[in-house]
Amino acid sequence: MMLFSLKTPAFLAPMAGITSSPFRRLMRHYGSGCVVSELISAKGIMYDKEGGRSDALLAFHEDERPLGLQLFGEDIDSLVRAAQYAATKKPDFIDINCGCPVAKVVTKGAGSALCRDPRALGIILSQIKKAISIPLSIKIRTGWDENRNAHEIIKYAADAGVSFIAVHGRTRAQGYQGSADWDYIGELAAKSPIPIIGNGDIESAQDALHKMHTYNVPAVMIGRGALRRPFIFKEFEALYHNKPYEQPSYEELLSTHARMIEESSTHPKTRGRDLLAARKFIAWYSSGFPGCHAFRASLFAETEPKRIWDMAHTFFTTQKSPLTHEEGPFLMGGHG
Repeated sequence: MMLFSLKTPAFLAPMAGITSSPFRRLMRHYGSGCVVSELISAKGIMYDKEGGRSDALLAFHEDERPLGLQLFGEDIDSLVRAAQYAATKKPDFIDINCGCPVAKVVTKGAGSALCRDPRALGIILSQIKKAISIPLSIKIRTGWDENRNAHEIIKYAADAGVSFIAVHGRTRAQGYQGSADWDYIGELAAKSPIPIIGNGDIESAQDALHKMHTYNVPAVMIGRGALRRPFIFKEFEALYHNKPYEQPSYEELLSTHARMIEESSTHPKTRGRDLLAARKFIAWYSSGFPGCHAFRASLFAETEPKRIWDMAHTFFTTQKSPLTHEEGPFLMGGHG
């Protein structure tokens, strides 16, 4: 299917401010078949100094592979040059963000805005593909508004040499409202000349496998579902390979927290962002547990890794609920 090997056909979706290197390493450790970086500004790469913040965002560890570096931008020159530079880091593929719905991205002409003109997007993708020797992918939505045009985007992307496309089953106008249209994703996958990865509203491993088989997509991409259930990929891997799955213990959950917090404090250029991602991860998982609101408030007021770990350890070891706790209101965040 892909130009690189997947242990299991479940990708970690790119999410801004969340899919940092420490988080990606955790998700690979817990069974994700492939991970994608958070969106990285093409112009930021062009204008940043070597060893600066953009370089830090492009950095990854070998145990994250297979891994894609996701870029965003609005003009062909910066995207081509940024892709060339990102390719020197030797990721497994370069991904272009054509799906982000956030206003500060689309008002500049990037993210979902690129898909308003499929022909022009095809030209951009063709130039990027000619400039790099590794696979190129894109992540899109079903369209800008109710006049969905994903089928056109797929045609031009395939002609440009794109290897595969991840489709989030909502339009840009929907944001994260309503439900992802998996029937439409299935239609796109059936007619596409290149692989289509389905994305949107996957909340459990069972749901991921059901959508993959029902809509005949070769792989699925999980984003927010992994924030609430950090072991979703591990469970999916077991289901996919028809192997037994054992519910993780609190000790395993806590060791997960500890590892991420520890790794989040290592890189000086991204320390603040990585620690924020670690705190978000802990906060999302705590949602629904007794006392979670007060816990989250104190968690985000703390900046020292050891104290963050101590707070998480105390909170989760004093819980009486099982790991499959009651659903609480989901904390939104991240886009990609």
